[in-house]
Amino acid sequence: MKHEIKKCKLIAEIGWNHMGSMDLAKKMIDSASEMGSDYCKFQTWKVESLKDGPWNNDGRLEIYKKAQLKDHDHDTLIEYCKEKNIEFLTSIFNLNDLDFLKKKSFSAIKIPSHEVYNLELIKKCVEAFDKIFISIGACEWKEFEKILELDLDFSKVYFMHCVSSYPLEEQNVNFPKLLKLKELHNKIGYSGHLKGISDAIAAISLGASIVEKHFTIDNNLPGRDNKFAILPNEMKQIADYRDTFYEMNIDKGLDIQECEMDIYKNYRGRWSKN
Repeated sequence: MKHEIKKCKLIAEIGWNHMGSMDLAKKMIDSASEMGSDYCKFQTWKVESLKDGPWNNDGRLEIYKKAQLKDHDHDTLIEYCKEKNIEFLTSIFNLNDLDFLKKKSFSAIKIPSHEVYNLELIKKCVEAFDKIFISIGACEWKEFEKILELDLDFSKVYFMHCVSSYPLEEQNVNFPKLLKLKELHNKIGYSGHLKGISDAIAAISLGASIVEKHFTIDNNLPGRDNKFAILPNEMKQIADYRDTFYEMNIDKGLDIQECEMDIYKNYRGRWSKN
């Protein structure tokens, strides 16, 4: 029986690193596509839906207002992703945005860790989209088990190990949890917040079928996420490793390969003349 793996898909999490500039967002899409990413992910939310909190007075509210994608921005980004042969993806935070997103021409949706408890949102997204990526950061295990109890088409669902800490420290990455997910479901991934690319490389090696990293073209751009996001050359390194790892895991069976035949035919026993 063959044991070939599928090539891991890569998500460039642009999020709101564009800070509302569609020109900047397009530059990030250009770079993500050129560096080997499969998806460019954004975030869909409306400031009018935001509850009161510390963000009202610490400057974050103004950032949210500036970074919010307008309705027509979604159309701009979806079409530009098509031009660049990369899939558009967005995170959904609110059931109120679902009808709007369902009408758009893309096939996958991301449910972020913030909403992993929102079973109604999960059910509705599974009904509406072909692929659903669910991050389970900041999630009690019993909450995750409640998802498994839902009557869903789980063939559409990818569970993504995630630790919701920004940035993440190495000792908190907790890849044993990813391996536990792998025991329970055949489509697992990783959404990483560790600075650099070592966590992405490790996740691919552990069998993740989708890996997400925050992505930017300049760490000096405004906003927290731009500071720890990976740069284009780092995404290229992940993509190159992904491709190499796939090649190394092509199942060639248990017997001698063609590339070994010269050794097999001509070198065996060559030092046994007497």
